[in-house]
Amino acid sequence: QVQLVESGGGLVRPGDSLTLSCTSSEFALDRYHIGWFRRAPGGDPEGISCISRAGNTYYSDSLKDRLTISRDAVKNTVYLHLRNLEPEDTASYHCAKGSEYLVEPFGKSWSRYHRYDQWGQGTQVTVAS
Repeated sequence: QVQLVESGGGLVRPGDSLTLSCTSSEFALDRYHIGWFRRAPGGDPEGISCISRAGNTYYSDSLKDRLTISRDAVKNTVYLHLRNLEPEDTASYHCAKGSEYLVEPFGKSWSRYHRYDQWGQGTQVTVAS
């Protein structure tokens, strides 16, 4: 049973922006740490952002200038806004719920996929001219 659902992906041009959404009909996202990962074809999952239960935000060093993660508790949605997209950003983007082993202060643990125990099926982002 899929408990996390991503949306908002699509085909965009280099330099465009996109906002991805992650929602759940099963649990309140603001009660958990929620991470965003992406996976390019043939690649490993890459942790790119996380918002903690307390509302603290985390970003990968390589992408921090182009990402903003946020949360709307009323809509039970976590958003990931991506700016100035590049062809290298083409990937499937997934949100995930942090497991009991993901505890603040995170260090870099927020970006480790095995610290999450539930995953959405992903939304595809393709950046091409």
